[in-house]
Amino acid sequence: MAELANLAKTAHGEVITTVEQNRDQVDHQTIIGKGKMEELRQIIDKENIDLVIFNRALTPRQGQIVENFLETPTIDRIQLILDIFAKRARSKEGKLQVELAQLEYSFPRIIGQGKTLSRLGGGIGTRGPGETKLETDRRLIRKKMTSIRQELKEVEEHRRRTRQQRNEQEVYQIGLVGYTNAGKSTLLNLLTSANTYEKDQLFATLDPLTKKWRLPDGFEVTVTDTVGFIQDLPTQLVDAFHSTLEESQNMDLILHVIDASAANRQQQEQTVLQLMEDLNLRHVPVLAIYNKADIIDEKQFVPTQYPHVLLSANDPDSKEKLTNAIQSIMKEKLQPYTLVLAPDEGRLLEKLKENTLVITTDFDESTQQYVVKGFAKENSFAITKMNQKK
Repeated sequence: MAELANLAKTAHGEVITTVEQNRDQVDHQTIIGKGKMEELRQIIDKENIDLVIFNRALTPRQGQIVENFLETPTIDRIQLILDIFAKRARSKEGKLQVELAQLEYSFPRIIGQGKTLSRLGGGIGTRGPGETKLETDRRLIRKKMTSIRQELKEVEEHRRRTRQQRNEQEVYQIGLVGYTNAGKSTLLNLLTSANTYEKDQLFATLDPLTKKWRLPDGFEVTVTDTVGFIQDLPTQLVDAFHSTLEESQNMDLILHVIDASAANRQQQEQTVLQLMEDLNLRHVPVLAIYNKADIIDEKQFVPTQYPHVLLSANDPDSKEKLTNAIQSIMKEKLQPYTLVLAPDEGRLLEKLKENTLVITTDFDESTQQYVVKGFAKENSFAITKMNQKK
């Protein structure tokens, strides 16, 4: 319920009051029962409330019954999240994904709101003979959904080509995942100076953003910020954003960002881990980042995910701590190599530093050669090219 209140505030709503109901069984018509419904209607009249939000999914029939009884617009948690997503989407793909999710949700709930739905498409010659308004509205929505899916397919194909290009170039890819408002965007800005939108609110980031990050020794990697997860994320959104979230399947390392100060931290952790399971991400190495260490008592903090690092993304000094933790995992997962370079092969040495994690560069006085040791992705493009040249 606290999260629902935060969601409402994120959607620029003012929470007047909350009502809870404990029942052995959910009332199939009104969810909370007629007695509680009558109590709710009295609160609505007294407080001049103009919107009711249920913290669970309402079937089309339930939504209609509740709204008619309360004589007040009523939405559920899913509609609220969809509304926030619609406000936050910036890219063409993000807007299309949200619109598709909204249409899929509203489709079974249509009861003939002609004026609103007529803007979705249509015109002279679009209605078949004898069609009712309800049938026409449904047909227009089906047509719109088909059109959006086709556009998304083209965008996904472009994303697939870009992803394939990165894989062919053996770029080391890091993905940020985590519960909404855990601090992923702040962390991205800490590492890459990406200047992405960051704010203490739910779903501040919707559109995935990939930025280059150069490690201290020169190794260039990419860091991708993704949409935040949430408990009971609407199925429509999981489906709509599946192609976006698939980006994480190709990562070499996932940074699971966790709000260390959250009262229900472990529940948030499990929500993210379950969604990672659903998206087939558990094969990717994961580093847990407990963020917001500046607002907790570190002595009382007990981590539950390993390996992990505790830090504050708002503290510039945390960058070195996080970098060291990431490099430690790289050394465990990447392929170690040793290369011998002649003194005039300085250009190749720079390439090595850019494309691999160089650990040491020693000059052997006896052979007048550089001995380079480091770690690289298996079958690394950079190492293969250099071996061919040598």
